[in-house]
Formats: sequence, C-alpha cells, structure tokens
Amino acid sequence: MTLATKFMTLEGRFKMHRGGYLESPTLAYETWGELNDAKDNAILIFTGLSPSAHAASSGVDPTPGWWENMIGEDLPLDTDKYHIICVNSLGSCFGSTGPASTNPETGARYGITFPTLSLEDVAESAYQVVRQLGIERLHTVVGCSMGGMSGLALCVKHPDAVAGFISISSSARPLPWAIAIRSLQREMIRSDPKWKDGSYDPDDPPISGQRLARKLGMISYRSPEEWEKRFGRERVTDVGPVDDRFRIEFSVESYMENHANKFSGTFDANCYLYLSRASDLFSLAEHGGSLEAAFRRLKLQRALVIGTKTDILFPIHQQHQLADGIRTVCKDTYLVELDCIQGHDAFLVDMDAFRPVICDFLECAGQFSR
Repeated sequence: MTLATKFMTLEGRFKMHRGGYLESPTLAYETWGELNDAKDNAILIFTGLSPSAHAASSGVDPTPGWWENMIGEDLPLDTDKYHIICVNSLGSCFGSTGPASTNPETGARYGITFPTLSLEDVAESAYQVVRQLGIERLHTVVGCSMGGMSGLALCVKHPDAVAGFISISSSARPLPWAIAIRSLQREMIRSDPKWKDGSYDPDDPPISGQRLARKLGMISYRSPEEWEKRFGRERVTDVGPVDDRFRIEFSVESYMENHANKFSGTFDANCYLYLSRASDLFSLAEHGGSLEAAFRRLKLQRALVIGTKTDILFPIHQQHQLADGIRTVCKDTYLVELDCIQGHDAFLVDMDAFRPVICDFLECAGQFSR
C-alpha cells in the first residue's frame, strides 16, 4: 500500500529555540484537498503529543487517521474548499527528525544528545514546511492540546502568516497540575532499568515505564464523571491467576491496561520525554515579557477557542483566559464551552460535539453566534 506521507528536508542548520541546532532536519507531513490559485485556502493542523501526520484517510492511503471524522468532503475541514496540511511534530518518531533519528554528524541515534526541544521549534519547523509549499499566509491554524500551544507559538512568531486560529483544549501555558502529571510520567519512563539513560536498545525499549506513563496519562485525559458513568465498580470476568492478590479485577483497570499495551512500543520513549518536556516549557509570556504583551503581537482576523467543562488537564478557566487575551487584539474571537463527558480526550472521540462548532466558525465569517 502506498503511504500518503511526504517528507521535506530543511536544508542547513535549523537553530533551536533554546540553543543548539539540527543539521538539515526532515519533517513528515500529509495533505488533503487542493491549494487554490491564490494560495489562500490552506489550513495547518498541529497535533497533540502522540499523533502522526496521518490525520485522515485519502485516495492514496485509505487507512483511518486520528481525526478521520473531521477532514474530508462535507466535513468541517472540507477538502473541496480547503487545502489541509498536517505536519508530524519535530521531535516525534513518525517520520520527522527526533531523538530516535540518526544524527547525520555522528551516524548514531540522537537519543538524549538531541537538543532541548521547545514548541517554538515545532511551530517554526512546520512554518518552514508551509513556506516551501509556496504558502505565505495560512487561512487558519488549528491546534489540539499540545498542538494548540504550538499553533499559538506560530501565531506570535509569524503574526503576518496566519489569518485565523482555532485552539482546541489547549492554553497559553500549562498549569502546575499538568506539569506535575507529565513530570511523573517522565520519571516513570526514566526509572525503568531498560531506559539506560536514554541509550536503550530500540528493539528492547523501556516498556514498563511507558505503560505506567500511559496509564497516568489516561487518568488525566478522561474525566472522573466518565469513569463513574462508564465503569462504576463493574468487575471483569477474567480476573487472572487466583494466587495474584493484586490482579486486575475492575473494568476500569482492564481498560487502562489495554490502552497502555496498545501505546507502549509504538512511540519512542525518548521522543515522548522530549515532547512532554517541551509542553511544560511553553509559555506565551516569553514572547514579550508578559501574557498581555505577547497577545498584543498577534495579528489574527478571527479566532475560536474550544474547551470542555470536564477537562482537568486544560480546564475551562484556561480557555477563558486564552479567549480573553486574544480578544484584546482580535474582536472576532469566540469561546465555546462543550459539555462533553470525555474530558481532555473529547476532541478525539466526541465528533458530534466538535464538528458543528468548527464548521460554523469556518463557514460563517462575521456571523458566528455561538
């Protein structure tokens, strides 16, 4: 099967936001729809921490993408109207240069010799891809979770290159709660004996640490309300060995175990550490000295901020702060609070709630009334 993923090399030294450089890094990306003659219908998607550039299926690659029900004909990101671009984050392990890649200067894997990664680097590398595609000004930047912060970084670093911005379950900077969760996840991975200070065998990675980190992540991605409604105190039928006093007995335990097993081994451990840390380091206030000064640098024409009331990772008050900040320079800014029970993960699973909001915003310029 032919893959739709394309690759672009940024020739020369790519300077990192917090020091160091990458020699001619590669970025993986996918596109849907056609770029019009005016080149003003391009929408750039920034992903969360773990997705690849494969956001949706296409004629070239029919496998479902991570945002399958959002991109396509007659969907909010309508491929008959827009040219959609999704770039795999710099630092990831799905085709873009990251800690799992080979350093061309040494011939060995980067590992933890990879320079400190910032979401500004993720934003800048994606911007360079867009420019090489011949696009000077994006119709809209869409960012989900970590991607919302990456998108915000692009908007503040290159304000003339973005007309519209959609932030989904993100913020201007992470809260201490979110930093604490991610810090513990990273410690779980680094505490696995197989991590070996980042020099682990790719064929024998620190799976145990990754499994624990994923389980903790799932607790923060979903909501207590969903756990109660979905699982309650329901027991599993297969409880495992009877001599194991701490075996899985509850359905919620089984659910977390299954998710952890699916994730572990599919995402490089060092890439996870770098992207997780980059999320913690981001603060829009660095661009101007304060949040207020940073917001004044934006030149957006329209903006939409979406949050869910059950999100404990990027809670709703952060969505208010972000929308209020953008509104100081862009009056055509809207905040939508959704009642989804799935917490932070709602943008991935409750498409019926998100599709109408995004569709209305893109189609009703000047008349969006939510």
